[in-house]
Amino acid sequence: QVQLVESGGGLVQAGGSLRLSCAASGRTFSSFAMAWFRQAPGKEREFVAAISRNGGYTSYADSVKGRFTMSRDNAKNMVYLQMNSLKPEDTAVYYCAADPNVSYYNYHRQSFEYDYWGQGTQVTVSS
Repeated sequence: QVQLVESGGGLVQAGGSLRLSCAASGRTFSSFAMAWFRQAPGKEREFVAAISRNGGYTSYADSVKGRFTMSRDNAKNMVYLQMNSLKPEDTAVYYCAADPNVSYYNYHRQSFEYDYWGQGTQVTVSS
């Protein structure tokens, strides 16, 4: 079992930056691959970024590649999403998720692979 709590969301103008954080507690944090997903009103939840258990491998959705950076600090049980050059279409609730069923250097991009979810943090980008 692991508990996830996101923070760092808010209102920002287009072109601005935000840094989301996700604090994990419970089982050994390094045993999980981690990911960020987002869900905009009226849309399905979509993959944003994922990171392997050791932090050495990352994957990004095409829509955020080059603008967002995901990282983790296993010593602090934290995962981060640095979001730069934000666009109005990035507006959504952002969720942190943990996947316990993955090898050390791997990650998944599908939401059904993730067993644990945070409550979400709202990101609103104004034009």
